Amino acid sequence: MPRSLSAPEVVKRVRAAELRPAFPSPIDWRDHWIYFLMLDRFNNPDSPPRHQPYDDPNYYDFQGGTYGGVQAQLGYLKHFGVGAIWLSPVLKNCQYDPGSYHGYGIQNFLEAEPRFASNPANADTELRDLVDAAHALGIYIIFDIVLNHSGDVFAYRDGGSTANFSPNPLPIEWRDENGNPRPDWTDIAAIQNPPDDAVVWPAQLHSNGFFRMQGEAQGDSVIGDFASLKQLKSGNASVCGALISIYQYVIARFDCDGFRIDTLRYLGGNTPQVFGNAIREYALSIGKENFFTFGEVFDPNAEEDIARFIGRNTNEGGDLVGVDAALDYPLFFNLPPVAKGFASPQSLASMYQTRKAVEQNIISSHGDASRFFVTFLDNHDVKQRFYYTDPQNPRRFDDQVTLAVAVLFSLQGIPCLYYGTEQGLHGAGSDPAVREALWGLSDFDPAAEFYADIQAIAEVRANQPALRYGRQYFRPLSGDGQTFGISQDSPGVVAFSRILNDEEVVVVANTNELQPVSLWVLVDATLNPASAEFQILYSNKAASTAPGAVEQFDSGIHAVNVSLIGMEVQILGPVR
Repeated sequence: MPRSLSAPEVVKRVRAAELRPAFPSPIDWRDHWIYFLMLDRFNNPDSPPRHQPYDDPNYYDFQGGTYGGVQAQLGYLKHFGVGAIWLSPVLKNCQYDPGSYHGYGIQNFLEAEPRFASNPANADTELRDLVDAAHALGIYIIFDIVLNHSGDVFAYRDGGSTANFSPNPLPIEWRDENGNPRPDWTDIAAIQNPPDDAVVWPAQLHSNGFFRMQGEAQGDSVIGDFASLKQLKSGNASVCGALISIYQYVIARFDCDGFRIDTLRYLGGNTPQVFGNAIREYALSIGKENFFTFGEVFDPNAEEDIARFIGRNTNEGGDLVGVDAALDYPLFFNLPPVAKGFASPQSLASMYQTRKAVEQNIISSHGDASRFFVTFLDNHDVKQRFYYTDPQNPRRFDDQVTLAVAVLFSLQGIPCLYYGTEQGLHGAGSDPAVREALWGLSDFDPAAEFYADIQAIAEVRANQPALRYGRQYFRPLSGDGQTFGISQDSPGVVAFSRILNDEEVVVVANTNELQPVSLWVLVDATLNPASAEFQILYSNKAASTAPGAVEQFDSGIHAVNVSLIGMEVQILGPVR
């Protein structure tokens, strides 16, 4: 593995040496839903998790998940319907840092993390074997990558791993292979032959001027370290160029199919556009014609931020196209409270109305918006998994999970499921609590209730093109057949349609835990004449009631009568 690289030459050498063509991209990423797993917390077929309890909310060390552990469960994921696996960061972290199980503290951007390998000396090969095995099953692999910062590769002379923010660079000491700050290592460019596990690699990053060295960020500032993770000057053209070279090499070496870009909104200058465009064009050059890039914009009011990064905004000058998509944090801050009955469906509809206005110069129709968002209910960065188990009645809210997943998989976007959802993981309270060691808590049972239900939901999505590409309309509903409106109650009834060409699929969800409802849901009158019929494509209740025939009201609108018990969701398709 090179300690430095000139990306075009090294990438060509890697590809020539392997004599393998790049695995081709999917035609459309909306055809494949994503399963996100934390590598250290997913599976190790050779050893149990190192620490008990396996969901200890105060355990911040490695549990022992491996590349081979993921590979061993590819059949389980394929059977589940997974189209792509998003892996938490797999590049080499600081080996002296026991708390970097999450992978975001990178020390060497060219090598695989050896602690995720059964044989640490063979980490690169084991990671590539995992990717190749997934490809053999038709599963795509997305790497979680970091452009904003490295690991804890230097110490502040007066502050250790962290320091209070300073408007100017602070004195620092680079760390040796044991993690010790060296008083004589103040300038990385002057260090003679540092060991592989010392400082930061590759050599293209060996410049103090590439790091801010200003201590921790203040508040929501985009300038400053993330605790001990040292921020790069990503807006610097030389830094951006080095990162482009690095990640082109990563694509060539490991043949991944996409990048999830950590902390996208913190990147300086036009790095998101330059990096996204460079990666897209490189991938095109090696036969990956639809390499997928999506970024993290962690903000409850992120619509404007997201619009700055995704696609090609017609108000922006220049020739570069940014990253393809963003994690849908606005939906995350709206859908879970609606699905749990804490907020009204109107708040969800309003979010999409705001999005349509913000994205008007990016999208040509609000069906196209489904390309630009990776949607989710929970992940490793939030302190509460969606599933809540009542201590007095643990199964009380099971149907809330399947309701929310059915809505998620039916809304615009590329849905992403957090690992362990299908096995009922329900951690809460801290980072480790929602990053449980799955193989200690589950035997990967494909007969698990959530597994079977989510598998059925995914199959409906796969069989209904409207749920992947269709335009989206939140539907007014009525209890008396006279007054129609979007539900403003909490809990309420979520109702929306996805329309593609001449087909309308209707999704209706009663978020009230106990109260049944019977109501009319407006549908498209042109596509659904009076007496037309809908059928249930999916319900999370065994005793579901089929919808009535489409009725035409005096006002000229057409509506279908739907009856739902508490926490029931129905996905309805037309009878043809």
